[in-house]
Amino acid sequence: MGWYHAVQMLEGRCPSAALCYVVEPWFLGPGAEGPGGPEFAAWRKEAEEKHGVEFFSAVADLPALPDGVKRLALISGRTADNPKFLSQCIEAKCSSIYLEKPGAPTVAELEAMRDEAKASNVTVLMGYNKNVCKFVRKAREYQEANGGTITFVSNNAYENTPESLGECFERNREGMLKNMAIHELALLVSFFDVTVENIESCEADKEFSSCQTLKGPSGSDFTDFDKIKFTIKTKTGKEVSVQADRCGGSVSWAMVEKDGKEVFRHSMPDEEDNANVAALEKKYPGAMPYFFSQDPDYVTVKERVAANCATGAEATGIATIDIGVETLRVAEYLTPTLQKQLA
Repeated sequence: MGWYHAVQMLEGRCPSAALCYVVEPWFLGPGAEGPGGPEFAAWRKEAEEKHGVEFFSAVADLPALPDGVKRLALISGRTADNPKFLSQCIEAKCSSIYLEKPGAPTVAELEAMRDEAKASNVTVLMGYNKNVCKFVRKAREYQEANGGTITFVSNNAYENTPESLGECFERNREGMLKNMAIHELALLVSFFDVTVENIESCEADKEFSSCQTLKGPSGSDFTDFDKIKFTIKTKTGKEVSVQADRCGGSVSWAMVEKDGKEVFRHSMPDEEDNANVAALEKKYPGAMPYFFSQDPDYVTVKERVAANCATGAEATGIATIDIGVETLRVAEYLTPTLQKQLA
């Protein structure tokens, strides 16, 4: 993901941002000769020669920040490493931080990160790109005008085999609701008044949903949802549903239902997006398919965060770290609740 963020900035698609430095501990360290190492080295050489980007293996090695210059860090690493990266970025005099979801493995860690940033007067905004997605906006606009209940559907394209899902469960060991479906939970927190305290009920669709215990590549067992669907009703009278399927394909959507019938749907990618997806697939073969379907939204989030850092412009629609904390609280609350319903 960090590579794709870098590519978009190097292509000049985020006019308020300039990519100056890349910090890469793994491929500039023990992973240099392993899988992906030679490819990273080739990309590094191109970025250095064509764009003047400097590469470092640690944040502490960054050059001192000149007077009057603002520094924005984009943290896109392993979730477990994010707390130390954020502290290091604050020490490196970053005035703003773009933090990829979910931000930290636990609520307690993300709360500590939020408090550390606030104490240093550092703005932290989250990479919840679906907050600015076209298909989300279209569904919300339809519901506001016509009523009905929204379901947000998130799909990935893993093979439906124990080996493929076991690898996925181990690599994303924080669990589906803290990883794949965390974007949808951020939508619920941002736009539907969902907080742990405001949840009146959460009901799993047992016919659709599945929770499995599978062995990962290490041989250890990992328990997670391979697909889940649930409906939340809030104490303030709102109702919203989420459906996520690791093996559901490469198209996600939002739909509105009234009286049990679907009356509206907008997909990602839609017909307008498909030409861009096809071009990006050809340009970057082998990259994760979801990079391409969400490509414009990644640009939007980065540009709004960068403009906020550079000029103080409002980062409209971008999730704050406070929203990130509540989103993670909801994920930690829902995971055992839904697992118990499916047991």
